[in-house]
Amino acid sequence: MKKEFYRHLLPHFQQPGQAFFVTWSLKDAVPKKALKRYSDELEKLRLQIKSYGAAGVTGAAVSKPLIKEMRGSESTPPGMSGSETAPPAGTPPELGKLKKQYYSLRKKYIKAYDDLLDSERNPKIDLSKPDNLQPVKETLLFWNGKKLENYAFCIMPNHVHWVFRLFEKDDKNKPVYLQDIMNSVKRFSANQINKEENRIGAVWQTESFDTTIRDEKHLYYAIEYTLNNPVAAGLVKNREDWPGNWSSGCSGLRTAD
Repeated sequence: MKKEFYRHLLPHFQQPGQAFFVTWSLKDAVPKKALKRYSDELEKLRLQIKSYGAAGVTGAAVSKPLIKEMRGSESTPPGMSGSETAPPAGTPPELGKLKKQYYSLRKKYIKAYDDLLDSERNPKIDLSKPDNLQPVKETLLFWNGKKLENYAFCIMPNHVHWVFRLFEKDDKNKPVYLQDIMNSVKRFSANQINKEENRIGAVWQTESFDTTIRDEKHLYYAIEYTLNNPVAAGLVKNREDWPGNWSSGCSGLRTAD
């Protein structure tokens, strides 16, 4: 029986009926040592926080590579200020200061990670190539209306952003879990890409980086971030020109002033 919380290298929350912003990348999209300085500084802060007896910042073991947790279920969503991760009332001043430093640095880490993904122009496998783009699109759309509702996705040369809502139950009255959807999407698209590229082996990083969508404002930011990624990366001037973009029209949502 599946649980609504599970972990691999990251903590994941997969409540049926929940909306998600998910990012995943090609296996070798970011060199392991590319963000070592951030990793070392974050590790130091985490150890200091742990010394206070705190449960930890994200719930992951201190020894896990920090690059594996920066875009996890509790990461600050795109476009959001990060105020949601401020220390709760009653936190000791010094511990609160350390946590604020951690979250501030983690936000910079996420930005640097995204910048590295966007700066790659010649990946070994180019997802935006038409023959690769089509099967990835078909895979992302396959469960729409069956197990989930698609809001938007963007297929970049070396990574994918996807915003969608899981149904609580499928047509067989069984709960729909994020873990099953991601396994299905990655497995099928990897097989198709390997056929096209005449290769064997892993295509995707094992981990996906998921953030739960809390409200309409959060959904708006996630969709805007997703569809604007090709523009931010300098690949096109208008997001409508990027062939890897798809939207159901929910980008018309408006945030509260």
